[in-house]
Amino acid sequence: MAVQKKDPHFTDITPEIQALADICKANDIIDPMLFFKYNVKRGLRDVNGKGVLTGLTEIAEVKSYTIDDDEIVPCEGKLYYRGYEIRDLVNAFTKERRFGFEETTYLLIFGKLPTEKDLKGFNSLLAHYRSLPTNFVRDVVMKAPTREMMNTLSRSILTLYPYDNNPDDVCVDNVLRQCLQLIAVTPLLAVYGYHTYRHYKEGGSLVIHQPDPSMSTAETILHLLRDDSKFTKFEASVLDLCLVLHADHGGGNNSTFTNRVVTSTLTDTYSAISASLASLRRPRHGGANLKVVGMMDDIKAHVNNLEDDEELTKYLKKILRGKAYDKQGLIYGMGHAVYTISDPRAVLLKKFVERLAEEKGAAEEFKFYQRIERLAPQIIMEGHDSARSDIAVNVDFYSGLVYRLLGLPEELFTPLFAIARMSGWAAHRLEELATGGKIIRPAYKNIVKHAKYVPIKKR
Repeated sequence: MAVQKKDPHFTDITPEIQALADICKANDIIDPMLFFKYNVKRGLRDVNGKGVLTGLTEIAEVKSYTIDDDEIVPCEGKLYYRGYEIRDLVNAFTKERRFGFEETTYLLIFGKLPTEKDLKGFNSLLAHYRSLPTNFVRDVVMKAPTREMMNTLSRSILTLYPYDNNPDDVCVDNVLRQCLQLIAVTPLLAVYGYHTYRHYKEGGSLVIHQPDPSMSTAETILHLLRDDSKFTKFEASVLDLCLVLHADHGGGNNSTFTNRVVTSTLTDTYSAISASLASLRRPRHGGANLKVVGMMDDIKAHVNNLEDDEELTKYLKKILRGKAYDKQGLIYGMGHAVYTISDPRAVLLKKFVERLAEEKGAAEEFKFYQRIERLAPQIIMEGHDSARSDIAVNVDFYSGLVYRLLGLPEELFTPLFAIARMSGWAAHRLEELATGGKIIRPAYKNIVKHAKYVPIKKR
């Protein structure tokens, strides 16, 4: 396949475009004080960071504080799926040495824990759906390969629409069928998309393994991705845990809220999921773990002694001031919009990361991450001149390290998040269709003065 040349119309910023962009920059900035004047909840959050209540859900709950005498008191973070604490779910299936993602998906969508018979039937259904239309890989996935796998994933999912004999029917039966099919095939679309990119853009081998119906989702990913299809049970178990921890996070996270907003228009499933993928793609949401590993690489490249707290602190402060790494003034993987004292997903994942690092001969790398975890919160609090004591690592801090230790390519870090979150998006789409009833339409206040039209010759 010949590499497609880029059309200058889609790449060049001409002087004309630059001049028009300057007009946009001059006219599109709103005075920040006006948001306070009109009591606008920017980001749908109040001044304390608490989310504005916009809906109800039974799917997932995030708990980060308690109320004591009308005061908000931060607490250890908890995450519940359908009322079950994530810690209890993880401890149960790991103790029994089972994979948990399929059970979690069943719980999120159907609202109850499956029996052994239920789970066996559900796994068989997903295995049945884990195939793509004839020639889809050749005709769709292999066209216009790009490093940006989230765009490849979105394009592939949108292109499944014409292959569906009943794509626009939004009755629960049909949407459930579509969602389960997407949960099943998303790993194929992501991994095949990566192999296509690796072959046509990086000169690597083109490897297309067929899925094995006896494998779990985590096993399927490793089987499809690795040239020799070999992996250990523990490797698959750690990846399975990542999928479970990323499967849902309530209705307020950006990609799930996007899904519910788009679903409220009664659009088709493929469009709703594609919208969520677009939301998840970048660093403020699903792409944060990429920023973490990039930041860690940058620290290692600029700090001579990684065991020296003073030297590490100095460079972390430089990052926080916007003088190093990506100049954004952020120490990635630290803090969370919802959690305060701890992110339960990070707490659970960290236990497995340590063992994985030891098995991979990367114990020193894990210790390096621990040093940053210990130093960064205090540096951030000092940098913000705040008395806060509730900055902790979030799940992104360790998930990128897990993927690296598993030998997964960075191009798939965010798609792996999407593979997991497909379960949550499906559950929320079904709930929105069943109980939403109205198109979601928040208000924006117009603050520009009215003006009279001026004929073009008098301007």
